[in-house]
Amino acid sequence: MAVEAAEASTASLALSETNINWERLDKTKFHVIGAILFTAQAAVLHPTYVVKTRLQVLESRSTSSRSGLSTFKHILRNDGLRGVYRGFGTSAVGALPGRVLYLTSLEVSKDVMLKYTKGLDMPEATYIGVANGVAGMVSNLASCAFFVPFDVICQRLMVQGLPGTTVCNGPIDVVRKVIEVEGFRGLYRGFGLTAVSQTPASAFWWGSYGAAQNIIWRSLGYGNDVDKKPSQTEIVTVQATAGMLAGACSSIFTTPIDTIKTRLQVMDDYGTGRPSVIKTTKKLFEEDGWRGFYRGFGPRFLSMSVSGTSMIVIYELIKRMSVRRD
Repeated sequence: MAVEAAEASTASLALSETNINWERLDKTKFHVIGAILFTAQAAVLHPTYVVKTRLQVLESRSTSSRSGLSTFKHILRNDGLRGVYRGFGTSAVGALPGRVLYLTSLEVSKDVMLKYTKGLDMPEATYIGVANGVAGMVSNLASCAFFVPFDVICQRLMVQGLPGTTVCNGPIDVVRKVIEVEGFRGLYRGFGLTAVSQTPASAFWWGSYGAAQNIIWRSLGYGNDVDKKPSQTEIVTVQATAGMLAGACSSIFTTPIDTIKTRLQVMDDYGTGRPSVIKTTKKLFEEDGWRGFYRGFGPRFLSMSVSGTSMIVIYELIKRMSVRRD
């Protein structure tokens, strides 16, 4: 046990630049830089989100011969570049305070969990994975109450003109029409499903990322020599690889629930009253069987793999840029 403890201590010293905790951060720089870089990342990935949402909402007879690429071309042909960026303004503005809440709760809860798990009798990769997983779960629960209404608004703007959807003239009109029909609770359509699906997904993503990164570093020989420190290129490569693996795996497990949630949030005309999770699930199964739950999987897999890679590289870069220079 003494040897294992010494190795763990050495690993912490050797890889200290890759594990920057909350106490070392300049909080103002962290949130300002984070807002700028994450908004830029969201702008690059938004078209894949629009395509995924459209594929999930269209009925099977409309999607039988349509792939993610053909849907993208269809939107460009009919609506131009503006079409693949529907809802982006609302999403970008709404995400700023939500992201502050998410990142703060993530880092604080991760620090707390690491203090509790570090002393447990388990491998280093395991306790890091557990701490990251719990932090991901806590941060997602904290931010869900803020993000869901913006998600409802953005997705309704993305699917304008599709059968079963309500035509709205901008985000304010979406809010007005939703509240007129369903009251304030209409803005929280799919909240329970979002929390149930995204909270485990967030825990799985962050847990997988933390464990994968530790395993990769160990396999590369870091942690056994206090004088051997990774270069910036190695840091980015390892973090990107761990992020890509976590994002790809998460998309496989969460796409069915995401498809149900998306349809629940945007579809109005089922002819059977207010949509529910059960009604939406039955309707989707009737249209396309089990494969219907994986509509939009290609764009979502691509989006989550790319976003997992780019998000974690940006996130870790933000942390390195925000370290206090005492």
